[in-house]
Amino acid sequence: MTANTLTPRVETAPTRQAPRKRWSGGKPRATGRTISASTLLWILAVAYGFPLLWFVLSSFKPAGDLFSFPLTLLPKSWTVQGYIDAWNSFNFYQFFANTFIVAIVTTVLTVIASCCTGYALAKYDNRWLKILFLGILATTMLPTEVMLAPTFLVVRDLGLYNSLAGIIVPSILTATGVLMFRAFFLTVPDELIEAARIDGARELAIFFRIMVPISRPIMLTLAIFSFQWRWNDYIWPLLVLNDPDKFTLQIGIQSIVGAQNINWSVLLGASVISLIPLILLYLVFQKYVMNANINAGLKD
Repeated sequence: MTANTLTPRVETAPTRQAPRKRWSGGKPRATGRTISASTLLWILAVAYGFPLLWFVLSSFKPAGDLFSFPLTLLPKSWTVQGYIDAWNSFNFYQFFANTFIVAIVTTVLTVIASCCTGYALAKYDNRWLKILFLGILATTMLPTEVMLAPTFLVVRDLGLYNSLAGIIVPSILTATGVLMFRAFFLTVPDELIEAARIDGARELAIFFRIMVPISRPIMLTLAIFSFQWRWNDYIWPLLVLNDPDKFTLQIGIQSIVGAQNINWSVLLGASVISLIPLILLYLVFQKYVMNANINAGLKD
């Protein structure tokens, strides 16, 4: 055989490639979860919104159509007579003025007191402050009804009975506001305060120039909650106030309810009127709370 003899060609069997698996990413599964969550949210929105919608639309019905059978969602004949009677038949101007005074003054004082207390509890190490914090925390474990009697005795002995101050003073310091500010100030690095002290800043300057500006989102949130609490408060003003000229809005609306006869069109109109300030408050201030960066200007 010569060197140029060709070697036989060996054919190998073609290798079978494994079949490609179809891509089953997480998108369909995530979409399914999103649809389920959206459906649940829509169900909750309808469950909460339908009674409110019925309540508002019923305020535009005449008194004779409120209990007509079959019940209808939309009024057969629209009328605002219930609003007019509610505004003119009762001392609504005085009720609104008293409620605005109580809600605004209490809200301002609550934000100031809660901010100062929360900062002290978060940034100062003192045994008495720890005892104060435990006392504030203990108030959250007691029902409000348990503290009504002793609070009423204190207000009476201080000479604040049958006055707007008797409603404002016991409501200034709230455990919720203190805990909100304390939790926020705990997230502020201690190095920021130490750097300000090294630069020669005093404690009040640190608080008012550094801590108060960065806590504005918490202040706005607590202000909205506090205004809503005081605006809707009914039990405590009912116990403290005895003069009709000093009644708040909720007590004034309750006075519409008679012992044997209830003018439902007037009651519904007055109730809707009482909701307008809370709706406006939410529409005006929600963007400041939702868009605020709580950790703005802070570094870990």
